[in-house]
Amino acid sequence: MLAAEFVQQINTLSEQNVQLCYHCHKCTSGCPVTAEMQYGPDRVLRMVQLGQKERLLSSSDIWVCASCETCGTRCPNEIDIARIMDALRQMAYREHARVGEPDAVKFHTLFLGLTRLMGRMHEASLVGILTLRTMKLTTDVKTILKMLLKGKAPLLPKPVKNRDEIRHIYVHTSGTDSSGIDKNTP
Repeated sequence: MLAAEFVQQINTLSEQNVQLCYHCHKCTSGCPVTAEMQYGPDRVLRMVQLGQKERLLSSSDIWVCASCETCGTRCPNEIDIARIMDALRQMAYREHARVGEPDAVKFHTLFLGLTRLMGRMHEASLVGILTLRTMKLTTDVKTILKMLLKGKAPLLPKPVKNRDEIRHIYVHTSGTDSSGIDKNTP
Protein backbone atom coordinates (compact mmCIF):
# COMPACT_ATOMS: atom_id res chain seq x y z
CA MET A 1 0.00 0.00 0.00
CA LEU A 2 1.31 3.44 -0.89
CA ALA A 3 1.90 5.98 1.85
CA ALA A 4 -0.66 8.38 0.36
CA GLU A 5 -3.26 5.62 0.26
CA PHE A 6 -2.66 4.73 3.92
CA VAL A 7 -2.82 8.39 4.97
CA GLN A 8 -6.11 8.77 3.11
CA GLN A 9 -7.56 5.68 4.78
CA ILE A 10 -6.63 6.99 8.24
CA ASN A 11 -7.94 10.47 7.40
CA THR A 12 -11.23 8.97 6.24
CA LEU A 13 -11.65 6.60 9.21
CA SER A 14 -10.71 9.24 11.78
CA GLU A 15 -12.28 12.23 10.01
CA GLN A 16 -9.03 14.06 10.74
CA ASN A 17 -6.26 15.50 8.56
CA VAL A 18 -3.00 13.94 9.71
CA GLN A 19 -1.06 16.08 7.21
CA LEU A 20 -1.75 19.14 9.40
CA CYS A 21 0.70 17.85 11.99
CA TYR A 22 4.01 19.74 11.94
CA HIS A 23 5.44 17.84 14.90
CA CYS A 24 5.56 20.44 17.64
CA HIS A 25 5.54 17.55 20.17
CA LYS A 26 2.87 19.16 22.39
CA CYS A 27 0.73 16.02 22.12
CA THR A 28 3.50 13.77 23.36
CA SER A 29 4.60 16.11 26.14
CA GLY A 30 1.06 16.07 27.57
CA CYS A 31 0.32 12.37 27.11
CA PRO A 32 -0.17 10.63 30.50
CA VAL A 33 0.79 7.21 29.10
CA THR A 34 3.70 8.18 26.86
CA ALA A 35 6.14 6.48 29.26
CA GLU A 36 4.41 3.19 28.42
CA MET A 37 4.58 3.81 24.66
CA GLN A 38 7.34 2.94 22.26
CA TYR A 39 6.78 5.94 19.98
CA GLY A 40 4.32 8.39 21.52
CA PRO A 41 1.55 10.33 19.75
CA ASP A 42 3.80 12.65 17.72
CA ARG A 43 5.85 9.83 16.24
CA VAL A 44 2.70 7.80 15.56
CA LEU A 45 1.38 10.70 13.47
CA ARG A 46 4.71 10.93 11.65
CA MET A 47 4.62 7.20 10.94
CA VAL A 48 1.13 7.59 9.48
CA GLN A 49 2.41 10.41 7.27
CA LEU A 50 5.26 8.16 6.09
CA GLY A 51 2.91 5.24 5.40
CA GLN A 52 4.45 2.87 7.94
CA LYS A 53 1.27 0.85 8.21
CA GLU A 54 2.63 -2.55 9.28
CA ARG A 55 4.87 -1.04 11.93
CA LEU A 56 1.98 0.99 13.34
CA LEU A 57 -0.62 -1.76 13.30
CA SER A 58 1.71 -4.10 15.18
CA SER A 59 2.68 -1.36 17.65
CA SER A 60 1.52 -1.51 21.23
CA ASP A 61 1.12 2.30 21.20
CA ILE A 62 -2.28 2.23 19.51
CA TRP A 63 -3.59 -0.10 22.24
CA VAL A 64 -1.82 1.61 25.16
CA CYS A 65 -3.41 4.94 24.22
CA ALA A 66 -6.01 5.77 26.88
CA SER A 67 -8.05 7.94 24.47
CA CYS A 68 -8.10 10.63 27.17
CA GLU A 69 -7.88 13.31 24.44
CA THR A 70 -5.19 15.30 26.25
CA CYS A 71 -3.08 15.18 23.08
CA GLY A 72 -5.89 16.64 20.97
CA THR A 73 -6.57 19.48 23.39
CA ARG A 74 -2.90 20.46 23.25
CA CYS A 75 -2.66 20.29 19.44
CA PRO A 76 -2.33 23.77 17.87
CA ASN A 77 -3.93 22.41 14.68
CA GLU A 78 -6.83 20.79 16.57
CA ILE A 79 -6.02 17.28 15.36
CA ASP A 80 -8.03 14.79 17.39
CA ILE A 81 -5.23 12.27 17.83
CA ALA A 82 -7.41 9.94 19.89
CA ARG A 83 -9.60 9.48 16.80
CA ILE A 84 -6.52 8.66 14.73
CA MET A 85 -5.46 6.08 17.32
CA ASP A 86 -8.97 4.63 17.20
CA ALA A 87 -8.79 4.44 13.39
CA LEU A 88 -5.48 2.59 13.68
CA ARG A 89 -7.02 0.16 16.20
CA GLN A 90 -9.98 -0.43 13.89
CA MET A 91 -7.66 -1.12 10.99
CA ALA A 92 -5.43 -3.44 13.07
CA TYR A 93 -8.45 -5.36 14.31
CA ARG A 94 -10.08 -5.69 10.89
CA GLU A 95 -6.85 -6.78 9.24
CA HIS A 96 -6.01 -9.23 12.03
CA ALA A 97 -2.67 -7.53 12.57
CA ARG A 98 -0.31 -9.14 15.02
CA VAL A 99 -0.37 -6.60 17.82
CA GLY A 100 2.21 -5.85 20.46
CA GLU A 101 -0.33 -5.94 23.31
CA PRO A 102 -2.76 -8.87 22.77
CA ASP A 103 -4.27 -8.46 26.25
CA ALA A 104 -5.01 -4.80 25.47
CA VAL A 105 -6.95 -5.93 22.40
CA LYS A 106 -8.92 -8.36 24.56
CA PHE A 107 -9.64 -5.56 27.05
CA HIS A 108 -10.68 -3.15 24.25
CA THR A 109 -13.07 -5.58 22.56
CA LEU A 110 -14.51 -6.77 25.86
CA PHE A 111 -15.05 -3.20 27.11
CA LEU A 112 -16.91 -2.26 23.93
CA GLY A 113 -18.89 -5.49 23.92
CA LEU A 114 -20.02 -5.06 27.52
CA THR A 115 -21.02 -1.43 27.11
CA ARG A 116 -22.94 -2.29 23.96
CA LEU A 117 -24.65 -5.23 25.65
CA MET A 118 -25.43 -3.61 29.00
CA GLY A 119 -25.52 0.05 28.10
CA ARG A 120 -22.75 0.89 30.58
CA MET A 121 -19.60 -0.63 31.95
CA HIS A 122 -19.83 -3.28 34.63
CA GLU A 123 -16.37 -3.58 36.17
CA ALA A 124 -16.94 -6.93 37.88
CA SER A 125 -17.95 -8.52 34.57
CA LEU A 126 -15.03 -6.88 32.78
CA VAL A 127 -12.44 -8.12 35.26
CA GLY A 128 -14.00 -11.58 35.54
CA ILE A 129 -14.26 -12.22 31.82
CA LEU A 130 -10.89 -10.61 31.06
CA THR A 131 -9.23 -12.75 33.73
CA LEU A 132 -10.65 -15.88 32.10
CA ARG A 133 -9.72 -14.75 28.57
CA THR A 134 -6.15 -13.88 29.48
CA MET A 135 -5.76 -16.81 31.90
CA LYS A 136 -4.09 -14.44 34.37
CA LEU A 137 -6.16 -15.74 37.21
CA THR A 138 -4.53 -13.84 40.09
CA THR A 139 -3.64 -10.51 38.49
CA ASP A 140 -6.67 -8.39 39.42
CA VAL A 141 -8.41 -10.50 42.06
CA LYS A 142 -7.29 -8.31 45.00
CA THR A 143 -8.26 -5.11 43.20
CA ILE A 144 -11.73 -6.27 42.22
CA LEU A 145 -12.37 -7.65 45.72
CA LYS A 146 -11.47 -4.27 47.24
CA MET A 147 -13.75 -2.53 44.73
CA LEU A 148 -16.63 -4.89 45.51
CA LEU A 149 -16.19 -4.53 49.27
CA LYS A 150 -16.09 -0.72 49.06
CA GLY A 151 -19.15 -0.64 46.79
CA LYS A 152 -17.15 0.82 43.89
CA ALA A 153 -18.07 -2.04 41.57
CA PRO A 154 -21.50 -3.62 42.07
CA LEU A 155 -21.59 -7.40 41.85
CA LEU A 156 -24.63 -7.31 39.57
CA PRO A 157 -25.00 -4.85 36.69
CA LYS A 158 -27.64 -2.15 37.01
CA PRO A 159 -30.10 -2.06 34.13
CA VAL A 160 -30.04 0.88 31.75
CA LYS A 161 -33.13 2.34 30.15
CA ASN A 162 -33.25 2.22 26.35
CA ARG A 163 -30.28 -0.13 25.86
CA ASP A 164 -31.22 -0.37 22.18
CA GLU A 165 -30.41 3.33 21.77
CA ILE A 166 -26.98 2.76 23.26
CA ARG A 167 -26.39 -0.29 21.06
CA HIS A 168 -27.33 1.86 18.07
CA ILE A 169 -24.38 4.14 18.85
CA TYR A 170 -22.01 1.24 18.17
CA VAL A 171 -23.55 -0.02 14.97
CA HIS A 172 -22.33 1.26 11.61
CA THR A 173 -23.91 0.50 8.28
CA SER A 174 -21.44 -2.37 7.93
CA GLY A 175 -23.04 -4.09 10.92
CA THR A 176 -20.02 -3.68 13.17
CA ASP A 177 -19.26 -1.43 16.09
CA SER A 178 -16.42 1.08 16.22
CA SER A 179 -13.85 -1.63 16.96
CA GLY A 180 -14.81 -3.69 13.91
CA ILE A 181 -16.58 -6.31 16.02
CA ASP A 182 -19.57 -8.01 14.50
CA LYS A 183 -22.72 -6.73 16.22
CA ASN A 184 -23.73 -10.28 17.12
CA THR A 185 -20.57 -10.81 19.19
CA PRO A 186 -21.11 -10.33 22.94
